Order: sequence, then structure tokens, then C-alpha cells
Amino acid sequence: MNASIYVREGARVGLRPYRPADGPEFTARVRESRDLHRPWLFPPATVEEYERYAARLTGSDSRTGFLVGELGTGAVAGFVNVNNIVRGAFQCGALGYGAFAHAAGRGFLREALGLVLDHAFAPAGEGLGLHRLEANVQPGNAASIALVRGAGFRLEGLSPDFLHVDGAWRDHERWALTAGMPRAAQ
Repeated sequence: MNASIYVREGARVGLRPYRPADGPEFTARVRESRDLHRPWLFPPATVEEYERYAARLTGSDSRTGFLVGELGTGAVAGFVNVNNIVRGAFQCGALGYGAFAHAAGRGFLREALGLVLDHAFAPAGEGLGLHRLEANVQPGNAASIALVRGAGFRLEGLSPDFLHVDGAWRDHERWALTAGMPRAAQ
């Protein structure tokens, strides 16, 4: 893969925008990862669903998304999105993310999250210029909690019946990181 497609690069992964051409690989990875993702995450599993999903994450001031590409092969290892971006005095966004089964447990998402944090907290023009990022995680999702805790996020509270997931309103822990907080080394 041409390194110029990446917005940010780490030692093993790069972040790049969603592209229509990624639909077949993304959705194949989603289908392969169903057991890993359920009951926490339900990313688009068909190319048509992917196209609508990717379109919402590109060309919007209120959200942006990145595919996590393995450097060298370019294989899609996962995704990290910044949703619900609020400007003005808040300067905040909400994270959504997932690794694919073939890449799970290899540290790719941890590295990608660090790259997204660098991008999110970089000044506007170089990045998103945000002050705060939140991750809302279901209390039983130990892997996701370990990811955000390991990145330096702090637990701020519990939001009962926060999101409608898998047919029911689910409680979520609210984790947050601000630009000035210490972060884990990558």
C-alpha cells in the first residue's frame, strides 16, 4: 500500500479514511468477526450497509472515521470513529471502535487508538482540534474497558439505559480523556 493514503502512521498500523473500494474487505472482516463483536458491536455486514456507514463518516463536520490498516500489507485490521463532534466551548467527540478477529489481541487497535488521540487533540488544521474524547462502554465489555483504561482514559460514571444495542437499552460506563491528561506510551 502507498503510505500517502494514511492520515497518521505508527510502527505497525496507519489510519486512513473510509473508501468505497474498502466495502468488500470491510464487510468480509465484519462477518468473520461476528463472534468477537457480539453482543457489543454491530458494524455493517453488507456492502450496501457499508456504503451508507462510510458516507456518514466522510464529508461531515460532526463525525469522522478511520480504517486501521496494517502497514506493509494494507489489510484492514479494524476501525476507529469519532462521532458526535461538538464544537464551541465543548470541543468534544465520542469514540467508536472495533478490531477484526484476524487482528485481535495483536495490539493494532491500541496503536491505532493512540494515533487517533494524536489526531483528535492536534490543533485544527493538523488534526481535529478537540479538547475531550469520550468512550461509552458496556460494563461487561472487559476488552474495551482495558483498551480505554490503557490509553489513559478515566472512568467518569455510569449512564443507565444509555444506548440501544442488540434490541435493548444498555447501561454504559462513561470514560473520558482530555487533551492535557497524561496518556499511555505507545
